[in-house]
Amino acid sequence: MNDRKILFPTDFSHTGDEALDLATSLARQRDAVLLIVHVEEPPAAYGGGEMYYGMPDPATEDLKKMLSEIAPTDPDVRYEHRLITGDPATAIARLAEEEGAELIVMGTHGRTGLLRLLMGSVAEAVVRRAPCPVLTFKQPQDRGQQDSDAPESI
Repeated sequence: MNDRKILFPTDFSHTGDEALDLATSLARQRDAVLLIVHVEEPPAAYGGGEMYYGMPDPATEDLKKMLSEIAPTDPDVRYEHRLITGDPATAIARLAEEEGAELIVMGTHGRTGLLRLLMGSVAEAVVRRAPCPVLTFKQPQDRGQQDSDAPESI
């Protein structure tokens, strides 16, 4: 039996919460298995622990535990977890190809300006490398927070 699969990459931040809702809804509609994946980067690639919100260089067991706590928002949606290693964009695209995923649904951080230039965008790289369509979901901006590229209101 060849199951339909939708891949949902997570970095454990809350920016992906609404993308998980969307991925769950699409998996339910398509009767697909939701593959919830996290990419563990090689230790040399970690910055100052920013990715893991105060948890510098998390152990693989800690990542597995964090990953196991992420589940579809609909309990009837079938899902599996995958913890893979490598460059995030490359590893996500490779897993999508290996699993025959029909879609990747992922959140973006919506970085702009210098931060985006310095850090790049995993979502952009996935779009370029993925063997299937990629649906990116930009987290709505907090009302109290303004985009650095947006004009200020007077």
